[in-house]
Amino acid sequence: MPLNVVLVEPEIPQNTGNISRTCAVTGSVLHLIKPLGFSVDDRSLKRAGLDYWHLLNVQYHESLDDFFRNNPSGDFYFCSTKGMLTYTEVSFSENSFLFFGRETAGLPEWLLKQYRHRTIRIPMKPGVRSLNLSNSAAIVLYEALRQLGFPQLK
Repeated sequence: MPLNVVLVEPEIPQNTGNISRTCAVTGSVLHLIKPLGFSVDDRSLKRAGLDYWHLLNVQYHESLDDFFRNNPSGDFYFCSTKGMLTYTEVSFSENSFLFFGRETAGLPEWLLKQYRHRTIRIPMKPGVRSLNLSNSAAIVLYEALRQLGFPQLK
């Protein structure tokens, strides 16, 4: 089973393009939760992952409710600067879904409260807002892949 990266209402096409490229080279599924802050035909999005776009398994969902209706179970992790655990303190599985929120607002507060014990964070220097979304997704995704022994990658 491939790992899953879930972007909840992403706003910046270059970030989504970079994440799509990371998903393509790792064989991970990219889930995009609408509304999106750009068109998937946007030149910036395509430019960031163009030569990998045909290798990408991307799934679109109309809302978080739609996503959870279509994916009722899984090993869900919610990445946030408010996370209880660092991303290295959890054991990822082949059925992991790594959730990332909007660049300007993060994940919805209700989601973080509902899954409080499944929230993870990347350690950072105090007082610094956060890492770039595409960098954060790559860091957490590659830790999950490392834990799984980099399945089907060389």
